[in-house]
Amino acid sequence: MIDMVKDWFRRHFSDPQVVILAGLLLSGFLAFLFAGRHLVPVIASVIVAYLLEGIIQLLQRFGFPRMLAVSLVFSIFFLAMLALLFGLFPLLTRQATQLLQEVPAMLSEGQRLILTLPERYPAIFSEAEIETVLDQIRREAGSFTDTMLRKLLSSVIGIITLVVYIVLVPLLVFFFLKDKEMILGWARSHLPRERGLASRVWQEVDAQLGNFIRGKFWEILLVWAASYVTFVFMGLNFSLLLGFLVGISVLVPYIGAAVMTFPVALVAYFQFGWSADLAWIIVAYGIIQALDGNVLVPVLFSEVINLHPIAIIVAVLFFGGVWGFWGVFFAIPLAILFQAVLKARPRRADSDATRNASEA
Repeated sequence: MIDMVKDWFRRHFSDPQVVILAGLLLSGFLAFLFAGRHLVPVIASVIVAYLLEGIIQLLQRFGFPRMLAVSLVFSIFFLAMLALLFGLFPLLTRQATQLLQEVPAMLSEGQRLILTLPERYPAIFSEAEIETVLDQIRREAGSFTDTMLRKLLSSVIGIITLVVYIVLVPLLVFFFLKDKEMILGWARSHLPRERGLASRVWQEVDAQLGNFIRGKFWEILLVWAASYVTFVFMGLNFSLLLGFLVGISVLVPYIGAAVMTFPVALVAYFQFGWSADLAWIIVAYGIIQALDGNVLVPVLFSEVINLHPIAIIVAVLFFGGVWGFWGVFFAIPLAILFQAVLKARPRRADSDATRNASEA
């Protein structure tokens, strides 16, 4: 067993470039693990810069100087950010507040329905079981209320943090775009010279990650718009909030769509009851998800992410379990990195062929 482990290490880590790549990956992992929470504005700024870089390069191909393209794209981004902050965010907050205010009425209606189960299905449900379920619901509701109160009390800190992010993120985005070559040159100057393998991995990740971020942005926007228009047309309450949540849910493939089915169905049920309107809303939501998965995703991500659905789900579950929300958010980029490392690493057959050629 020990000889097998030694042979594996000798086969994979005898190449200095593999050691350099492993060291860079380990350093990045440790930095993200211990400092990732403090670097959220920087990470968010890098993501936005990735998103805007494609537009800047498009303008450069049309003859725009780099600085003019950066200034134009950043100005549009900043105006859009102000519109979202002062136009959209208050509307979302208002609808979220209204939905929270209706939660007690929804719980009361839910308790009433649960109490009717022993009468309708006496062979399945007993009154004692129903009382146990209702007690659990009451405890969970009380815990939910206490949690919301604590969050409201700590909202001042959250507002201060949000203000800091609002100031920092645009500033960082501008400098990431303006000084892109200088920042990349500085990073290269501190890397080992023998980094051919790491460079190949970076080129693979850079191409796929940039396309993934831009594609995911358009997917969120289109799914959000389609969901909002559909919900408004069908008269569903909280259409803007639910449409926004459905759009954001595409960040978590497969799982996000399944999870968002419940709030959409619950709001529709408490508004329309068991009716044709409820069925049509669920059908419409299913059609949106089907079009997203079978039409929109293949168009936006064709030849970009060659990951099997099982690999995506495993990545979401694993990284989400390790890092929570941010693990879910970065699950696919981390899976892309892992795939690029596997594709770029020297294989035994290649190393054997190289060794035989040198011996010949």
